Amino acid sequence: MSVPVKHHSEGFLAIVSNAKTRIHEIDIEEYQRLLAAGEAGQLIDVREDHEFAAAHAAGAMHLSKGIIERDIEKTFPDKGARLILYCGGGYRSALATDNIQKMGYHNVLSLDGGWRAIEASDLPLDPPRK
Repeated sequence: MSVPVKHHSEGFLAIVSNAKTRIHEIDIEEYQRLLAAGEAGQLIDVREDHEFAAAHAAGAMHLSKGIIERDIEKTFPDKGARLILYCGGGYRSALATDNIQKMGYHNVLSLDGGWRAIEASDLPLDPPRK
């Protein structure tokens, strides 16, 4: 079940573009390489509650864009922890990555393509594919 690409406002795209100048993004192939090498760290789904409940990458932790800045320090006190954030397509995760970097986290990556890339890959999902 693929979700169509959303059309975003110019203002939203501008702040995402600005955030992307300060963060490191990886694509699904790089994530799979890191995963295979045991270097992926923790995958974090920053989508809304209903999106996560519908399906998510197996093993992903849920810290939605609305709460990640509030809860990240108690969830991951080690600011050097490898964290890979994803959302639907890579926009919200870019914003969240930028914000938590401003909080001192320095090993954070944003997954370009987000859920759509995960869903199109052979990565396990929760619930599993039918």
